Amino acid sequence: MSRPAPQKTLSASDIRARKGADPLVCLTAYTTPVAQLADAQCDVVLVGDSVGMVLHGLPSTLSVTMEMMILHGQAVARGVNRALMVVDMPFASYEDSPARAFANAARLMAETGCGAVKLEGGRHMAETIRFLVDRGIPVMAHVGLTPQAVNAIGGYRVQGRGADGARILDDARAVAEAGAFSVVLEKVPGALADRITDEIDIPTIGIGASAGCDGQILVIDDMLGLFDAFKPKFVKRYAHLADDAARAIAAYADEVRARTFPAPEHVFGEAPAAQAPGTTGETGA
Repeated sequence: MSRPAPQKTLSASDIRARKGADPLVCLTAYTTPVAQLADAQCDVVLVGDSVGMVLHGLPSTLSVTMEMMILHGQAVARGVNRALMVVDMPFASYEDSPARAFANAARLMAETGCGAVKLEGGRHMAETIRFLVDRGIPVMAHVGLTPQAVNAIGGYRVQGRGADGARILDDARAVAEAGAFSVVLEKVPGALADRITDEIDIPTIGIGASAGCDGQILVIDDMLGLFDAFKPKFVKRYAHLADDAARAIAAYADEVRARTFPAPEHVFGEAPAAQAPGTTGETGA
């Protein structure tokens, strides 16, 4: 019986070529089992710095370290075969100079095996994006609401309304011209996201933006209903796994307290007695 041909792992160039084609499906992942599930359906699996909040209980992404991103990147890499794996560059790992950004991006790629990195920022990060791309590191950009800059922009509020839309458009143009292979548009008005999608030649990936973007991304713990510390308007709950887990844990606790778990089928019995050498185990005259 012949085996199916192995699937080709998507590259940043493959994603770039999807501009204006079938929408790109993107999700975050932080562990091997979840990465395997996402890989079966997604074009891009992002090891997001959101891991700090959804798995480590941090109040924001600002305390996420390179070591955390590498650890979770290595775990995700074990579960991804087809999708492009992208790893977020954490706060303070790339902002101060292109050279520092290159050193940290190169480390992320070398130690996780990812196919690209993602960094936040528009026009002011264009030089860094160009520096990385020129040295062989594919970059996914991120404009609009940039969570690592939440203290500077005044919270998790919509970006690009009214006259501020020109700034976001300018940011998107700048990262595209600098060589980013795609750009995340987070929490920007739909009409602005549509205009950006029409005007730049790289795929736009929306999160709280527009269905007209070239793709969409969500934090997987949000869309599965596992994380509810924040409930953004743009998140659709496709499952409510936290509720299911709470019910399962409560049922387990009830059975342990009632001594109905473990039941006989969950308990090991004594091993069969060993037979003496040379016997068949039968009796007779």
